[in-house]
Amino acid sequence: MNGTSLGGLQIPRFETERLWLRPFREADFDGLARFFASPVSATYGGPCSREEAWRKFAAYLGHWALRGYGPWALESKGDGAFVGLSGLWNPEGWVEPEITWALLPEAQGRGYATEAARGALAAAYGHFGWRTAVSVVAEGNSASSAVAERLGAQLEQRIPFRGGQGLVYRHRGPDEA
Repeated sequence: MNGTSLGGLQIPRFETERLWLRPFREADFDGLARFFASPVSATYGGPCSREEAWRKFAAYLGHWALRGYGPWALESKGDGAFVGLSGLWNPEGWVEPEITWALLPEAQGRGYATEAARGALAAAYGHFGWRTAVSVVAEGNSASSAVAERLGAQLEQRIPFRGGQGLVYRHRGPDEA
């Protein structure tokens, strides 16, 4: 883990086998705007305009400033490409602290989501001292449900979520086998 300071804000950096979990850079915005413009973002609060995508992008850094944790940009170690985001998420009104992930369409199907979420979960428990975490998945998002299940999370409940239903998966705590 290394840290990056953005305007005095310390954001730790973590690595997995193929990815860097690092602070967002302005250069990541074009990829994130493409993600939020595409239908694949429907389960993640999109699709939306470039202007709205900018607000979401800024909220990720703001989350770090307000909560002391947040989502990371995902960078492929192989080619340095921005491939998505994963991290710790708990905005106002959220069900509880969450492990989240989203990949650019061109990065899907490579196992990055599972790898990144596993790294984020390890950071939540090992670095930030969390004792529990959930992941909220839009009902019908079978790819994200599969990621949660690969991480060992168990479906705990259904909740109203973004105009539909959300599945709340509970991750095993740091002391559980």
